[in-house]
Amino acid sequence: MLAISQTFPTFGHTAGAILGLAGGTPGSTVNLNLSGAFSKPSSSITIIIVLTLLSVAPSLLVMMTGFVRVVVVLSITRNALGLPAAPPNQVLAGLALFISLFIMAPTLNQIDKVAIKPYMAGQITAVQAYDLGQVPLKTWMLKQTDTQELAMFTQAAGDHPATVQDVSMTALIPAFVLSQLRSAFIMGFIIYIPFLIIDLVVSSALMSLGMMMLPPTLISLPFKLLLFVLVDGWGLVVHSLLVSFR
Repeated sequence: MLAISQTFPTFGHTAGAILGLAGGTPGSTVNLNLSGAFSKPSSSITIIIVLTLLSVAPSLLVMMTGFVRVVVVLSITRNALGLPAAPPNQVLAGLALFISLFIMAPTLNQIDKVAIKPYMAGQITAVQAYDLGQVPLKTWMLKQTDTQELAMFTQAAGDHPATVQDVSMTALIPAFVLSQLRSAFIMGFIIYIPFLIIDLVVSSALMSLGMMMLPPTLISLPFKLLLFVLVDGWGLVVHSLLVSFR
């Protein structure tokens, strides 16, 4: 017996009719195992999709979430303290990762609800899942993107979208990243000001005492650490980051 499994019913019936008229041996039959267009994806397809997502996950994490703003602000805070190696890069990256996941949790839950679960249940196709899944993500990214950067990329691409929802992802993603960098540098400037004042005060005091050979950072570092701990610096920075994404 010849078993043929097709996805599209019309093509399956046509193939069966052609094979039936092809002069097969008497008594031979053609059995078509047809499935609907919205059948549940097979395990092999699911594995391929998961592996593909894992391969591009770092780029998606950096370019389409709040990771850029968070990690830049945390790095600037570390440099403002005068501690280029503490906390280590792994700690800052890990903290930025989980803060980004916390910020993106509502959007990710919405994507899972409208796209991933229906697709895994076989209710929609992969193309429909992509179209439905990018709507919540695009809405969140547009909210965090400056119109100036967005207009620059859309004009450079020659696009004329009727609404902001019609903006292509190829123009939205770089505009979003530039907006994140701009916001991160603004926050970093504000963070730098109190530590800069401490450095200036310590430098002036050392010069007035005639201790010009003593590095000012050696004296100002304990005061900056003390100030940062007393005001709960990490908590203030993280809270400011969370508020900036609202």
